Amino acid sequence: MNQAPAASVSAADQMRSDITYLASDPLEGRGTGTAGNDTAAAFIARRYNALRLSSIAQPGRAACAKGGRQGKSECFELPFTASVPVRNAAPRLLKTQNVAAIIPGRGALAGEYVIIGAHFDHLGRDSANARDPEKGRVIHPGADDNGSGTVTVMEIARRLARRPTGRSVIVVNFTGEELGTLGSAQFANHLPVPRDSVQVMVNFDMVGRLKNDKLIIYGVSTATEMKGILDSANVAPKLAIAAIGDGEGPSDHAAFYRKDLPVLHLFTDLHDDYHTAADVAARINMDGMVRVADYAERVVRALADRPARLTFQRVQTAGANRPPSTGSGVYLGSIPDMGAADVKGMQLSGVRPGSPADQGGLKGGDIIIKFGSKVITNIYDYTDAMGSYKPGDVVDVIVLRSGKEVTLKITLGRRGS
Repeated sequence: MNQAPAASVSAADQMRSDITYLASDPLEGRGTGTAGNDTAAAFIARRYNALRLSSIAQPGRAACAKGGRQGKSECFELPFTASVPVRNAAPRLLKTQNVAAIIPGRGALAGEYVIIGAHFDHLGRDSANARDPEKGRVIHPGADDNGSGTVTVMEIARRLARRPTGRSVIVVNFTGEELGTLGSAQFANHLPVPRDSVQVMVNFDMVGRLKNDKLIIYGVSTATEMKGILDSANVAPKLAIAAIGDGEGPSDHAAFYRKDLPVLHLFTDLHDDYHTAADVAARINMDGMVRVADYAERVVRALADRPARLTFQRVQTAGANRPPSTGSGVYLGSIPDMGAADVKGMQLSGVRPGSPADQGGLKGGDIIIKFGSKVITNIYDYTDAMGSYKPGDVVDVIVLRSGKEVTLKITLGRRGS
């Protein structure tokens, strides 16, 4: 694990090896503040050191202060104390770390930066935030969430190290995302370079389950030039891009958008294994993940090499870019289509087999437009509606199916039952 990947190693082989390790049992799901999370951070740091990237200078760490290639993997770890909110109690304090490196640019643009990042933490053995709490304190491997984003960033770093861009590129892997995007907030609040020198932040979160060529990209409207750049990078065989303008959302890009920086967030959508013990490396679409990495490399190079700066713009929140909360303990088993942000209602990509949604007749492709007495226009409405019911309640749900309204009577379940 201490050696740089050989140039002859294929992207698929390298990414398969990396994601298999990150999602392996010894790392126990990489929960923030755990030994498995620390081990994952050290693994990523060794990779950046072996690639001979530059480290980020930190006060009080003389050995790494120059940000050069000192041959010390610990130079790439950025330790901090995460403060985790606890209801009606003092916050939990966790000693943890982000991991970051710089690939110096070439030429007149080297003093400007593109940031690419992904979180490497997951749930660990935490059942409270899992979608399969009935299984108890089992390991949640987090292969897609977010081993996939982590290894994609590492793969792009490997390629950029061989052929740098005009602007410098900061690669950063965040911890604490599952606890509230704590690592990205820490990094965005303590940027190692002037904020005005940052061109854009590109985030990868759950990019390992490409299906039907569909890639969802958030943040497309956070810079006026972004759509043209994304379209130009989509060469044959083309991906089916679902472009969403909003720069907010429950992932690490949002911390940078709130600093008035253009952002992108690449995502291959939710699936039935999300936040369960079944999110394992064997279920990753490896060829699809390589396609996402290939496309993302073209996008990053375009952003890093274009002579002009991007023109940042604020976007009015459209609403559908976060998974529903589990609020009142009610369980339905619906899987939102996160790429359908422009749909009025909440479109489903599927339902969990045997779930109340399945038993009640909901199907993938349905658009929920009314839940009980509440009209549903987006996922926020749906979350609010769910929170007003309790397990065992029977609810009339109206959906659009092939353009026609269908009314279903669904008995809500209880999470974990």
